[in-house]
Amino acid sequence: MKRRGFVAGLGVACAAGLLPGRGLAADAGHVLTATDVHVGNYPTVEAVRWIGETLARETDGRVRIRQYHSGQLGRESEAIDMARYGAIDITRVYGGALNNAFPLTIPLCLPYVFDSTAHMRHALDGGIAATVLEGFRTRGLVGLAIYDSGARSFYNTRRPLVRPEDLHGLKIRVAASDIFIRLVRLLGANPTPMSLGDTFSGMETHMIDGAENNMRSFHSSRHFEAAAYWSESEHSRAPDILLISQRSLDALEARDRDLLVDASRESVKVMRELWDASEAAARQAVSDAGVAFNAVDTDAFHAAARPLVDDYLRDAAIADIHRRIRAAA
Repeated sequence: MKRRGFVAGLGVACAAGLLPGRGLAADAGHVLTATDVHVGNYPTVEAVRWIGETLARETDGRVRIRQYHSGQLGRESEAIDMARYGAIDITRVYGGALNNAFPLTIPLCLPYVFDSTAHMRHALDGGIAATVLEGFRTRGLVGLAIYDSGARSFYNTRRPLVRPEDLHGLKIRVAASDIFIRLVRLLGANPTPMSLGDTFSGMETHMIDGAENNMRSFHSSRHFEAAAYWSESEHSRAPDILLISQRSLDALEARDRDLLVDASRESVKVMRELWDASEAAARQAVSDAGVAFNAVDTDAFHAAARPLVDDYLRDAAIADIHRRIRAAA
């Protein structure tokens, strides 16, 4: 991440009084700061709220979580390093934003690695989540949980997208992730890295023609008001990952540390239930708003994405996790 972005995020954290040493008096308890760019009723935000309620209940208020949602403390890219350096404690980050620094997240984000939501959950619960989460300890972070982030599809202001050729010439917003930049380029579109918060205005001003994301975010960000075409490519189910600063976790008493880790694992079930319900509601809402849905030629999209997958599978560690995921299909 760029130094300027980190300094800006650090400035926000300082203003909020969140730097190390920010703790309250000993008798006031231990308050952990959690951030998320999503809105207050988003399933990941609700899941972390549930963790906080569990901690407060089990410790009689001695350990609590203070949440800042809706991007109040900056973008995801800033939150990653702010957590590494202890400026914040807990953050929920989209998996694609972690690929470069944490290569074990790459297999989870590859196109068409998961056949369905059921496949993804079965694979993660079968040991893959534990493998990926363990990999965060190398750079000052600890992985707490892996959350659903839905099936990602393309939406745009121009036309239905049925085959990869229909993307040719379109400017498509992508997260700052090499996988998604390369995928969109392979499909013939022009990838445009941009923050989620800037995407709506980008479509309104025709800076971009569309984006790719999950249905829940398409609705909560109100992108459906600018993009009337949703094409069900379901090219990725890249998950979200809940992280905590290593130094923040180490600062907790052993019993509180174990409680936080256990509650985080349990929160996955909470998040999934909320996700399934809210995703269905979001789909109905955007349909009622007049968004046109269309199926795609899935085989054609698979074929176009295959060179990207094959390239990443040259790495033995990535190939091993990919093999385990496919074996769980």
